[in-house]
Amino acid sequence: MSPKVTVLLVIFSLHCHITLASDPDPVQDFCIPNTRSGTVRTTQFDILPCKNSIKVTPEDFVFSGIKSPGNFSDTGLSVVPVNPTNFPGLNTLGMSLVRADLKVGAINAPHFHPRATEIAYVVQGRVYSGFVDSANRVFAKVIEKGEVMVFPRGLVHFQMNVGKLPATIFGSFNSQNPGNHKIASAIFGSGINDELLEKAFGMNAKQIGMMRRRFIPKSRVRS
Repeated sequence: MSPKVTVLLVIFSLHCHITLASDPDPVQDFCIPNTRSGTVRTTQFDILPCKNSIKVTPEDFVFSGIKSPGNFSDTGLSVVPVNPTNFPGLNTLGMSLVRADLKVGAINAPHFHPRATEIAYVVQGRVYSGFVDSANRVFAKVIEKGEVMVFPRGLVHFQMNVGKLPATIFGSFNSQNPGNHKIASAIFGSGINDELLEKAFGMNAKQIGMMRRRFIPKSRVRS
């Protein structure tokens, strides 16, 4: 085989690997992080050594933090993420989950997860739920207790409580670090040039300023 053909095959192989990349497969049964050696990190899988398996207990594989809702935002949404940061037993297993509670009329605003597909299971309530594909088609309907909906990886999706009672949803991800990009926050809460936003959305400077004040992170608000 000529050197040129060999180089092309190597490049093709690397391209395929990058295209299909996801959370790495575990190379052992489990890896409970040894938190004494540092802080648990969800974006770098090998940042901490595993705890000695002799010291692993059943408690390492049980998480009780989603028995009840978390703190509610001003918009009536409560989100309790579950990943290796607060549930070390998930470390290296390529999955995570979330509990979301919505008061009557509350929404889970449009967002997407760049590294994971999500399955949303309605524990209670009636939720208008859906996603938008790359052709800008909306796939949405009201789902009720006991039903699930899948949101393909990287696609914008949303939820709204349309029932007369609070709603609870459990979401499951096929990544231990799915990421969460909130559309409005990414656009108006970041440092994108105001003139560009005005041209992109047909808004004037005053409207852009109002949106920025609404979505800019509090930690970046100037005193």
